[in-house]
Amino acid sequence: MTSTGRRWDVIEVVDAAPPADRRSAFSNAPMGVALTTPDGVLVDVNPALETLLGRPAAELCGSSVLDQIPADLVTAAREAHAALLADPGRPMRHETRVTRPDDSEIPVQVTASWVDRSPDGHPAHLVIIVEDITERKALEAQLVHRSMHDPLTGLPNRLLFQDRLWHALERGHRERTPTCVLIIDLDGFKKINDEMGHPMGDLVLVSFAERLLSVLRASDTAARLGGDEFAIVCENTEPADAEVLAARLGSAVTAPLVIGEQTVPLGVSIGIGCVPGGEEPGALYERVVRMADDAMYADKASRRRQ
Repeated sequence: MTSTGRRWDVIEVVDAAPPADRRSAFSNAPMGVALTTPDGVLVDVNPALETLLGRPAAELCGSSVLDQIPADLVTAAREAHAALLADPGRPMRHETRVTRPDDSEIPVQVTASWVDRSPDGHPAHLVIIVEDITERKALEAQLVHRSMHDPLTGLPNRLLFQDRLWHALERGHRERTPTCVLIIDLDGFKKINDEMGHPMGDLVLVSFAERLLSVLRASDTAARLGGDEFAIVCENTEPADAEVLAARLGSAVTAPLVIGEQTVPLGVSIGIGCVPGGEEPGALYERVVRMADDAMYADKASRRRQ
């Protein structure tokens, strides 16, 4: 699809227009429909597409389909168009975005089919259906978010924690920077659940998560691994800096929680694992988590002896 820089004259538009007996369906289709030349110049558009793009047919006709797409997506659109031309018997389906006059962008699915020259002399052309998929993309994003986050605290879950840690280790491998992991476990949480009830336990977890977020750096990722176990991924972090963060957490998150009319004492055990940069992520992933986990249990054991 290429932009020709010129507008098509009235005769060309009329010659390429859909037959009269299909005009009503074309005009009243609920989705955007366009007729284009083989190289993607818009020849006719229906009212639904005018509404979607926020531009009248008089302005659209003669311009390229690519003119409606953000610049960073043009290359992918060209590749999809080339695939359609290479295999004209197979419709093209391509997700992209279109730009409206106010510079807002709408996610769309474009389906294009090749139509050969008809017996009545109409030239070969492409029929393009443009579907607004804003709601679908929002639902997809919502489902992805739910799959990656803890429903109670809103923190990343174990799956997203693993992904963030892997990316941190990959960065460490590329840039030769260390990565640290903190594993945090709430002390006496079972007693809170048993004596105050699970609803109170949930409130404690939510309140703790809020405190946790309040002391982290922007580059840190806090996650709830399950139960009363939390973790923090610290990219490009030296062991000494991780120790400072652990101390800050210990003083900031262990003040008694006041929930409703009840005061809930809170204690934490923290373990730190650190690995140097430069090594392959696969060799470090299990090691750094195991180091942090072992250190957390050692911290918890020492607290019990006090």
